[in-house]
Amino acid sequence: MESYKPHITIRQWAEDDRPREKLLLKGRHSLSDAELLALLIGSGNRKDSALDLAKVILGKINNNLVELSRLGVSELLKVRGIGKAKAITILAALELGRRRNEAAVLVKEKITNSKDAYEIFKSTIGDRPYEEFWIILLNRGNRVIRKCSISEGGIAGTLVDPKKIFKIALDYHASSIILGHNHPSGLVQPSEADVKITRKIREAGAMLDVAVIDHLIIGENGFYSFADEGAL
Repeated sequence: MESYKPHITIRQWAEDDRPREKLLLKGRHSLSDAELLALLIGSGNRKDSALDLAKVILGKINNNLVELSRLGVSELLKVRGIGKAKAITILAALELGRRRNEAAVLVKEKITNSKDAYEIFKSTIGDRPYEEFWIILLNRGNRVIRKCSISEGGIAGTLVDPKKIFKIALDYHASSIILGHNHPSGLVQPSEADVKITRKIREAGAMLDVAVIDHLIIGENGFYSFADEGAL
């Protein structure tokens, strides 16, 4: 017969090993992903500590924080010990982190290459579970006026209306635009539909004197630039 192993709570750990105390003593950078997540969870249950629950959640997404950001309340509730309050706290923290990254990226207002545009799109749609189409509006100095959502679809695609794109561009007096959409699959190679809509939008922009200077496809770990590949 297996011997009984009493449950040890985080409060019974050595002080230096407790996530809260460890953060205070050594700083937030000293904590592992599981320990940071445990702080959000706050408390465990009769069987598992908050850290145990954090490890279960991370284990389900192979310790990939990008995949963690894609979870919804319903997925988190499947973990025994995670209720609505804990799930909402986790999602709120992840969204706050995403917005912080987005704000930091926009401090760099001038677009000089595809990497600059990628950083803006990545912070906005890089971890979205559904395909979304966005544009970046630029003035004559290639400085960002703003970024705008055009459409949201499903896993396999989203409909794009060029009229909506250029209405927004003209309303904000943009001199040029950069197109961007994500591929939830992580693959960045353009589909035939991607090529066709890019060509259609570029031709419409030429008639309206609003240049389409690039179209980026955003994947999990990289991007495809129509301009860099000579496909625009």
